[in-house]
Amino acid sequence: MARTVSKETIRYDEAPIPAPEPGRAVVRVRSVTLCGTDVHIWEDDYATPLPMVQGHEFSATIAALHPDDEGGAFAVGDHVAVSPYAACGRCYACSIGRPNACGSMSVYGCYEDDGALAEFMLVPLDRTRRLPEGLPVDLAPLWEPVSISLQAVRRGRAEAGERVLVSGAGPIGLFALLALRELGCSVVVVDTDRERLAIAAGLGAEATLAVAPGFPDAAQRHLIDEWTDGQGPSLVIDATGAPASLRTAVDLVAPAGRVVAVGISDRELVLSMRSLPVKEIDLLGSRNSLHMDEALDLLARNQEACRALITHRFGFDELDAAFRLLRDRTQRVGKIAIDISAPSPDEPSLAAALGESA
Repeated sequence: MARTVSKETIRYDEAPIPAPEPGRAVVRVRSVTLCGTDVHIWEDDYATPLPMVQGHEFSATIAALHPDDEGGAFAVGDHVAVSPYAACGRCYACSIGRPNACGSMSVYGCYEDDGALAEFMLVPLDRTRRLPEGLPVDLAPLWEPVSISLQAVRRGRAEAGERVLVSGAGPIGLFALLALRELGCSVVVVDTDRERLAIAAGLGAEATLAVAPGFPDAAQRHLIDEWTDGQGPSLVIDATGAPASLRTAVDLVAPAGRVVAVGISDRELVLSMRSLPVKEIDLLGSRNSLHMDEALDLLARNQEACRALITHRFGFDELDAAFRLLRDRTQRVGKIAIDISAPSPDEPSLAAALGESA
C-alpha cells in the first residue's frame, strides 16, 4: 500500500491481504483517479491528520467472498465500483434520506485510513456495485465525480428545456454538463481556461464564456440576455469554489431561480442582504452523492466523452510524479488515473488461497 506519511511524502508498505468477512469482500484495486482533495491531503492541508492511505475514486475486482456470501449477488472476478462514503444512519440528515450530508460522514482515503491506493481492500458489499455491461474497469473510477455532478443537478431540480449556466469547466462542471444535456437542458459554461471551454463546447455546451476581470462584460451580458429572453438562467451550478463566481451566479440567476454551490473552499463569501430575498432565490449546497447506480449508467453511456477527461495515467510506483503534476497550474491536467494492477487470469486461485487463510 502507499501511505502518505507527512507533507508530500509517500511511503510504500507491505500489508497482509485481508480475509473476507460476512457482508465484506476482498477486492483487488484496479484503478484510482485523483481529485483536488487528494492534493490537499498529500500537502497535509486537510482536516484529517496524516498518515493516511489515500484514494476514494476507484474500481476493483472481487478477489474473495466469505462463504456466507457465495452464490449471492456477487461472484469472484466481478468488476465493481465501491462507494467510499459511510454515513452514521442516526443524525437528522440520515433520518430524512440524505446520508450524503451526514455530519459524521466517513470517506475512504479522506477521513479514514482505508483508502484505495493499495492492492487489496476489504469492502462492504452493500456499498458495492457490479459495473454495467461494457464499462471498462480502467474508466469506472470516474463514477464518483460523475455522481457528485449528478447530485448537484438533482439538487438544482433541473428539468428539460431549462437554460442552465455552469460555472467551472473542471471535471465536476463538465460531468454536470453531460447530465444536463441528457435531461434536455440548454447549457452555457463559463471558465477562466479557454482549453477547458473548448472541451465544454465539444460536449454540447450551447455557448462558452471566458471569465476575465469585470466578468460578465457588456457583450457577455448581451449573449446571456438573448439566450434567456432577458430573464437570466433559471439554474446556475457553481463548481468553482470561488466566492466571486458564486456572487456572479446570484447576480445572473433569474428571479425565483436556483443556485447550487458544489465547489468547496474555505474562503469567505460576502453577499448583500438584498441578494436572496429580493429575487427569492433558492441558494443550495450540494455534497457528495446519492446516485451511485445512475452515475455508473451515465458513465457507461458517455464513455468516449468521459475518457477524454482523463489526461494522464501513472503506475502505482509513480504517485509522487502524479501528485506533483496534479497541482501544477502550468499544465493542462484533467483527471489523473493511477493503474494499480491489471486483471490476472489466476484471480480464482488467489480467491481460493484467501479463503483457506481465513
